Amino acid sequence: MDAEIRYLHHSGFSLETADHFLIFDYYLDTPKGCGLSEGVVNPKELHGKNVVVFASHSHPDHYSPRIFSWQKAIPNIRYVLADEIRSPAGTAPVKIAPGRTVDLGDLTVRGLESTDLGVAFLIHLKEGLCVYHAGDLNWWRWEGAPEENNREMGRRFREQIDTLRGEKIDVAFLPVDPRQKRDALLGAAYFMEIVGAQAVVPIHSFGQTNFYKLLKTAPETAPWRKKILFYQKRGDRMVYQRH
Repeated sequence: MDAEIRYLHHSGFSLETADHFLIFDYYLDTPKGCGLSEGVVNPKELHGKNVVVFASHSHPDHYSPRIFSWQKAIPNIRYVLADEIRSPAGTAPVKIAPGRTVDLGDLTVRGLESTDLGVAFLIHLKEGLCVYHAGDLNWWRWEGAPEENNREMGRRFREQIDTLRGEKIDVAFLPVDPRQKRDALLGAAYFMEIVGAQAVVPIHSFGQTNFYKLLKTAPETAPWRKKILFYQKRGDRMVYQRH
């Protein structure tokens, strides 16, 4: 099974299969009048597709209520939001809490507890694809922070990722944040050691995608480097092919 992935900015991506069009953590919808090839969701391009929009939490670099304006062009669009997000009046998204699994018929969604806010998503599509989007669930180790805080963050992160042992994940969107410098690889490396995925998409770049050159040489990525899907600018297209 193939999937086409587009980089929309920061942690925002689309993933399209034969039967689904998934959108994750989208918030930057400028410049107006552009489309997916420029990293902007133009709902007119998605008319007739089975669109499901995910928002992992309410931080403004992961969620904008403007996503609900797409309903005018895509009547059957569905939304899956972390339960802490306050959606606009008149909307009826599916809300998901940490530890909860919801069945939408053609896909199931499980929420994991973030180490920051909201949830991470584990999605099983009935057509056979498994997708993980971390949101802000990550091993956030910060230089200068009290070591006790860094240890607790690591413990909470590992506790959540350990619950995914045995999952057969096709595509994993994993935070690799340039602000963490060398510690940016802590979470992704642990995830790949304990869970693994057929393809890895680094996220949470704030647009600083040149930082991801680190993934091509860092010793931590050696066992799974060939699985990384690289990109540089908004709208860049990646293809996942299941072998």
